[in-house]
Amino acid sequence: MYIKITRRFLFILLGLLFSLNSLADTRVSTSWLKQHLNDADLVLIDMADDLQYQRFHIPAARNLPYSALNRVTRQRVSFSAGRERLLQILGLLGAKTDSHIIIYDDLGGLNAARLYWELERLGHSRMAILDGGLVDWILAGYKVTNQPAKAVKSRYQPAKNKGIDNVATLDDVIHPSKGTVLLDVRSQQEYSGHPRQPRSGHIPGAKWWSWDNGVDFENRFKMKPLPELKTAFRKLGLENPDTPVILYCQSGHRASQVYYTLRQLGYRKVKVYDGSMAEYSLRKDLPLRKGMQP
Repeated sequence: MYIKITRRFLFILLGLLFSLNSLADTRVSTSWLKQHLNDADLVLIDMADDLQYQRFHIPAARNLPYSALNRVTRQRVSFSAGRERLLQILGLLGAKTDSHIIIYDDLGGLNAARLYWELERLGHSRMAILDGGLVDWILAGYKVTNQPAKAVKSRYQPAKNKGIDNVATLDDVIHPSKGTVLLDVRSQQEYSGHPRQPRSGHIPGAKWWSWDNGVDFENRFKMKPLPELKTAFRKLGLENPDTPVILYCQSGHRASQVYYTLRQLGYRKVKVYDGSMAEYSLRKDLPLRKGMQP
């Protein structure tokens, strides 16, 4: 049997391949950013803390504090500030639907990944994190400034039906779907628990992988090589990129960074438990397990 390959068929095939590849490696290098810093459609967002931004930052970078993306309840549980708040923030930053948003921080992507997680849920298609962030930019000898960048306010209008469902709730954690891997990305001490603190330890069944395992702090705070990371996650039972994964930490902060890491590796069903342990531990009826066994 012969298949006639038309131009339309070829475009469809290429589009499919592009969409599959676009799941992974949405990073840019500092050398790339240096060349594209003045692109008209580029919106550069600095998510280092306010003091660091005031000291120096990459030219044209607009400051976005991590706290602006979150709301904290009276019980000190942190959640996403929500869709409407995000649209307002993007407008204040001058971002549009077709803007190429590049995000960075000075923490190995710890803050930047939170905005990436939010943007994926919104359906923004052109975005990346600067690999190595401010650390690599400075070590490369590129120019910095202490002058705040001015943004022309815009009205951000998200594309319809392009966002992904990447938020897990408390109910998702208590009653996970079949085959879901629950992954605790806090420190080993937090995971194992404290003998004198009854509401410490981890959610029963959760495996452990500290978020900082994905960052090469000896190599300019860049992400570790993808094959190395892929091997590490396979050892945790994540051999299939369609395996459902729910990540949690204390507040969803560190979990967002691992979310970004897994997305770079091509995992398609990754969610962050937004309330994380701060919410879970408030429920006295929910179990916690001490030690290093899931």
